[in-house]
Amino acid sequence: MSVAADRPEPRELIRESLRIAGEKVSRSRIIEVRHPYTAELVGTVPKATTDDVRRALEVARAYRSTLSRYDRYRLLMQSGAIVAARRDALARLITLESGLCLKDSQYEVGRACDVLLFAANQALVDDGEVFSCDLTAHGKRRKVYTMREPLLGAITAITPFNHPLNQVIHKVAPAIATNNRVVLKPSEKTPLTAFALADILYEAGLPPQMLSVLTGDPAEMADELLTSRDVDLVTFTGGVAVGKTIAAKAVYKRQVLELGGNDPLIVLEDADLEEAATLAASGSYKNSGQRCTAVKRMLVQESVADRFVELLVERTRAVKYGDPFDPSMDMGTVIDEASARRFEAVVDEAVAGGARLLIGNIRRGALYSPTVLDHVAPEMTVVRQETFGPVSPVIRFKTVDEAIRIANGTAYGLSSSLCTNRLDLITRFVQELNVGSINVREVPGYRLEMTPFGGIKDSGLGYKEGVIEAMKSFCNTKTYSLPW
Repeated sequence: MSVAADRPEPRELIRESLRIAGEKVSRSRIIEVRHPYTAELVGTVPKATTDDVRRALEVARAYRSTLSRYDRYRLLMQSGAIVAARRDALARLITLESGLCLKDSQYEVGRACDVLLFAANQALVDDGEVFSCDLTAHGKRRKVYTMREPLLGAITAITPFNHPLNQVIHKVAPAIATNNRVVLKPSEKTPLTAFALADILYEAGLPPQMLSVLTGDPAEMADELLTSRDVDLVTFTGGVAVGKTIAAKAVYKRQVLELGGNDPLIVLEDADLEEAATLAASGSYKNSGQRCTAVKRMLVQESVADRFVELLVERTRAVKYGDPFDPSMDMGTVIDEASARRFEAVVDEAVAGGARLLIGNIRRGALYSPTVLDHVAPEMTVVRQETFGPVSPVIRFKTVDEAIRIANGTAYGLSSSLCTNRLDLITRFVQELNVGSINVREVPGYRLEMTPFGGIKDSGLGYKEGVIEAMKSFCNTKTYSLPW
């Protein structure tokens, strides 16, 4: 792997973890990684072959970890300590390959430390249950016990570009905590951080057979990763189209699919508008808007919409965006120029359809400005589909019934945010919104790293992520009974 000498990234964090010693990789078997802000080449990673994938899965399936619960706890805690000690270096690496500003990258490293902490502690939790059998007239004096065991085969983990560290650790840490083996395929757009994390885990004592990192062309690798007899479970975070392809292809394998979102922030007329506008801006622009739980639609009651929009524009104007390595920036680039052009196009389409552009829609390469649209109609592409960028579309509504209808009116059902103090309305929205989570007076994406997370409809199959739920998914439950 080559690294641009004039970038401030530590070379030891991005060495080629998977290349066999002495092997030469031809240019046709290399993926280039470029910094989105400057388009400069910052590194290369090998393009794995089908044989590479097959070999990694065979190794993973054959290996049986003997790590005790305490061994796994200590390994994960040590990994967390190393990540924390290298916070600045890892943050700069994330920024280098993703274009996210340093503020967002540093926050992501902190979240990864939380995941490792929670996974370490959950590794110590006894997961067995006891059932007495003399509970009915047909019972007897006997007890049934349960225990969880790692899967027999490997876990295929496929992660996206938007959180190069945290999306990976959310899959790898629960797997380590349950003694499973993972073959990880990170996004080809942001693979360097995944290699850095793997090196940290190995340094902390992880047996190499428990984690392989393969980079390459998804189309070339997919069949083996999804259909191999050596795979028991596929965990994927990414777009809906790819998720549905995986669901169709990985037949009779467990699947945990965390897909897209079209998350509304709903502002009722009794809301604290200063607070609501702050949440709206933060929820729209953090991570350059590239989060499945970012605020994608703002549903605002007509009686307070004018004032809310004024406050939102004020907060949007205050967002500093530009060179992601400038520590004063609040927002860097999106992942690439093609994405920025797509945001520009859907905003232009909305304006042509009658929406009002109040600020933004400025693009330079992969740099796209925070953008506010008002008087957006629910059928416009910018709010009907997932706009995975820093765009704040405002939809005005009259009644609570209308708000619920609009909120539920897309194919997605991941998360949501509600700004009100009325308990009766909070109760109604909690009951009637078709989503995986509802946050009152908080952004849709708020959660702890160990709480259940996931959506319904096109946002996923309903199975949850988060450390605890992932650990459950990654295990087989065995029961046994004894005559006492």
